[in-house]
Amino acid sequence: MGEPNRIDQVIPSIVQYDAVSNHTFAIQKLLQEMGFLSDIYVDIIGPGCEDKVYELSELEKYNSDDRFLIYQYSIGSRAANYFMAAKGIKLVDYHNIAPAHFFARWLPPLAAEAILGRSQMSPLAKISKAAFADSFYNAQELTEAGFRNVSVLPVLIDVDNLTKEPDRALLSKLQSSSNKGAKWLFVGQIAPHKAQHNLIKSFYCYLKAYDADAHLYIVGKEMGNLYREALLSFVKEIGISDSVTFTGSVTSSELTAYYRGCDIFVSLSEHEGFCVPIIEAMNQEIPIVAYGQAAVPETVADGGIVLDNNDPYEVAAAVNILLGDQDLRDDLVSVGKKNAALYTLTQTEEKFKKLIKEIIAQD
Repeated sequence: MGEPNRIDQVIPSIVQYDAVSNHTFAIQKLLQEMGFLSDIYVDIIGPGCEDKVYELSELEKYNSDDRFLIYQYSIGSRAANYFMAAKGIKLVDYHNIAPAHFFARWLPPLAAEAILGRSQMSPLAKISKAAFADSFYNAQELTEAGFRNVSVLPVLIDVDNLTKEPDRALLSKLQSSSNKGAKWLFVGQIAPHKAQHNLIKSFYCYLKAYDADAHLYIVGKEMGNLYREALLSFVKEIGISDSVTFTGSVTSSELTAYYRGCDIFVSLSEHEGFCVPIIEAMNQEIPIVAYGQAAVPETVADGGIVLDNNDPYEVAAAVNILLGDQDLRDDLVSVGKKNAALYTLTQTEEKFKKLIKEIIAQD
């Protein structure tokens, strides 16, 4: 067959400021720049995205055996069924599915979606010509599920967003002489698998053992109210409400200010298929301490301290060591900056273009 004129995408849901959603829009833009017609078909459309995508029910509008379809796969959804039933050559872009046990207590519907998502993996493998995965960790899951022609394609990250002018008022506040203690930062959805509860435990140990003036900034919107409320109650119960700030969603200029104004990025997440904020932190030259679960060791590589356990005392001690050793900090920041450069938007775009051209040539 000749080169297709359409490469469309299917995704379960799309919302503003979400890593997978941003990746999907970036893929569409890249495909269009390559000369392909490219639309996005969505089951659940978030506010602000209505004019950018189409309803899932419109997927058959261009039904053709020659069309390529890419499924953005990160949760269970009826969108997978539409994707599998549609005509065309199928590709899967896998962002990992956090195991259901993380959500059973806090978000039962999401736990059910995670179970559904895992059950859809084998059927997707059978009908897909090729697959991409954010990391080698994700790629291994696909290979074990029976996918053929699996390649690693990191999330398309536009770190240039963080080179724009930071929010000056916020940065000034973070750098104020009255804000004397070490400033911890974590960026990511408030969600059980991100384990902000363990982050708070470790920060508490650090406060009591090393730095009573320290402050923890937890940046990101909540995945559900129940877990967030439990975190707020926990912080209040242990008496550190004045030392912990939940920012909610922030603008890109505010996010830049947090990266530039904080002293250390600490991630105790228990499940990540990649973790974009780690790349952002390395790019912004903030040192990292992370719990080495799932794809986190691969993403951090040698650009930070990766712990093999999440004991709060050990996490606190690791942070104290890193912040107290300027040479170690400088070395890790330097290596982290080089690691982040491997994931620039330009490099990832070129890799995607090459993969698409190779897949098309196979037909």
